[in-house]
Amino acid sequence: MKLSEAFLWPGTKVCERLGVDPEGEAALIRWFVNTLVYLVVSLIVVVIVVT
Repeated sequence: MKLSEAFLWPGTKVCERLGVDPEGEAALIRWFVNTLVYLVVSLIVVVIVVT
């Protein structure tokens, strides 16, 4: 598994669960899910560092 595949893993799993191809037109779904996942993770890290 490459590093890029590891970063895209959450969105890829959601696309597979929905039954769509994560490499095709559903790449926007994968991008959206990854953005939400990493936004939440980043916000948690920021809150922990700031407090």
